[in-house]
Amino acid sequence: MSRPTEIFEQHRPELFRLAYGMLGRVAPAEDAVQETFLRWQKQNTEEIHSPKAWLSKVVNRICLDEIKSAKNRREQYVGTDLPEPFLAGRSKSPEEALELAESLSMALLVVLDTLTPVQRAVFLLHEVFDYDYASISAIIDRSEANCRKIAQRARNLVREKRPGFDKNNTEQDRLVQTFAEAVKNRDMAQIERLLAEEAILYSDGGGKVNAARKPIIGAGKIAKFMVGIQKGATQPYHIEFREVNGEPGMMMLVEGQLQNVWSFHIEGGKIKGIYVVLNPDKLEHLRNRY
Repeated sequence: MSRPTEIFEQHRPELFRLAYGMLGRVAPAEDAVQETFLRWQKQNTEEIHSPKAWLSKVVNRICLDEIKSAKNRREQYVGTDLPEPFLAGRSKSPEEALELAESLSMALLVVLDTLTPVQRAVFLLHEVFDYDYASISAIIDRSEANCRKIAQRARNLVREKRPGFDKNNTEQDRLVQTFAEAVKNRDMAQIERLLAEEAILYSDGGGKVNAARKPIIGAGKIAKFMVGIQKGATQPYHIEFREVNGEPGMMMLVEGQLQNVWSFHIEGGKIKGIYVVLNPDKLEHLRNRY
């Protein structure tokens, strides 16, 4: 491996997390990273003082261009538009799981979707990846003072909705498994006990499969919805519990075929957010690898 390639590969994981955080799509994020690599190969890397800053700037520009080109498509999307689920290998430690969740979780990305693309970029770079304002200024071509104002506006917009994260993988995994069992048993009272009172369930079918068009809010309403789904199930299903976007999740399969992917956000020992991706287009990257 050449030295420039070795340098790039050191930064690839963070570049992907940044691109995915901007786009919420796996394949486009991978394409953005690959395009950044191709541009990197054409540079005289010996003259680049900070490879990390240069690479981050390029991938950010590519993502902003992609967001602009996808604007009309997103405006016409049917129902809730969730990010594509991302399955990484099982985190080696609670600290690694926390880092992944803080940058890739469905809970965070749904909140960031309320920001403008530039606000989203600045928030991710500063709040998630710990870039200083001088570095962000160079990446997004804005003054350092302007970057500070953008970051403050972004923080104000997400302050109340920004998720908190816990480190206890084992307890969270057990909670999700208990939830799945309660749903299977149509135990509405148990489902409700596992949910935070203000819990929200998001369901993304993209107009291609049946899904709730609007978020379902409140433990009681979610419990009733889940029991209704279970009663309507006509085929036996198999669940595989996996880490999805750095948080506890599960994959539902019918006759060996992936049907949907769930991600759970847990705070204070209760399920606070449920994110269900059913749109087959958003599961294609998993079907190809699963």
